[in-house]
Amino acid sequence: MQTCVRVCVGLFWRGCVRRIQSKPSCSFSSSSRQWSRWNSWENLSPLAPQDNTRILITGGLGQLGIGLAQILREQYGSENVILSDIKKPPSHVLNRGPFVYADILDYKHLRELVVNNRITWLVHYSALLSAVGEANVALARKINITGLHNVLDLALENSLRIFVPSTIGAFGPSSPRDPAPDLCVQRPRTIYGVSKVHCELMGEYLHYKYGLDFRCLRYPGVISVNTPPGGGTTDYAVQIFHDALSTGHHECYLRKETRLPMMHISDCHRATVEFMQAPQCQLSLRTYNIAAMSFTPEEVAQEIRKHLPHLKVTYNPDSVRQTIADSWPVRFDDSNARRDWGWEPAFGLQELVSDMLQSIRNKRATDGLSIS
Repeated sequence: MQTCVRVCVGLFWRGCVRRIQSKPSCSFSSSSRQWSRWNSWENLSPLAPQDNTRILITGGLGQLGIGLAQILREQYGSENVILSDIKKPPSHVLNRGPFVYADILDYKHLRELVVNNRITWLVHYSALLSAVGEANVALARKINITGLHNVLDLALENSLRIFVPSTIGAFGPSSPRDPAPDLCVQRPRTIYGVSKVHCELMGEYLHYKYGLDFRCLRYPGVISVNTPPGGGTTDYAVQIFHDALSTGHHECYLRKETRLPMMHISDCHRATVEFMQAPQCQLSLRTYNIAAMSFTPEEVAQEIRKHLPHLKVTYNPDSVRQTIADSWPVRFDDSNARRDWGWEPAFGLQELVSDMLQSIRNKRATDGLSIS
């Protein structure tokens, strides 16, 4: 069998020279055997300097996509950042920049979007979260794993830089919990977590075997104002702020002492952009933990009461979400991210609570809603 060597050389935005990757390949016979796209080296074009970054965000109407798109558009231009989803976007999203329909399970259509729009970066946010995934395992497997394979194939074929988030849910009850390091036993107990471990390992495999520029951050619970909770186990930490300003009462589905790592959405977006822009020669890992703070429902309630003393919180643990939370880390060790590419959060618990309450007050006033 003949072999050939493909050498990919590229220059990065901040002047870092990409490592030279030599990759063996198998020549194809004229038989009708169907080869995996991951083995089809003849179809891959060499990596070239990126003069014009063009970004596609899948699952763009979820908690993270719209805000990330806004930040990236400020840096790369509105027309160079394309949001996509399978839902109809609100008018304010359409007014801010390009939006396209994209089903991550439709590989052919995704390929057309990448080629026709000259995409160079792909941010893959499409996923079913922890609690929702447990309620529909078959759908979660399809979206979180089959959809992942589609975007990895596209990134490999088209020499894209690809970012896929992971999660605290990628850890399991046998993982170190306080803190959880970047590299350790994981073995999660949810389909969401299993799919994210699969993502981390598959991306790393494709990076080391084929040179795919795969990047992944394990997000803690992300707290934001503009997007309603979407079925995650940490959603209480968003809902409690809305309840505090609307009814003055929050019923929490976790025990009051359940400690989990959390992060303000502004820190989450900034970490993602800084990580995507980091020269590859600075990265010792393909998947990093990022951390900001860690708190319990009772601790965040006490901090809110410094602003709203009347807040009442009752606890009615949900067995599914409590079991999931009990299997997750209490804190993240993000020392590698801080060392390799300079990660540092801006929001602690006090800053998060003050910002969330003020932002929700403003939003309720704009919407003509009363404040408790």
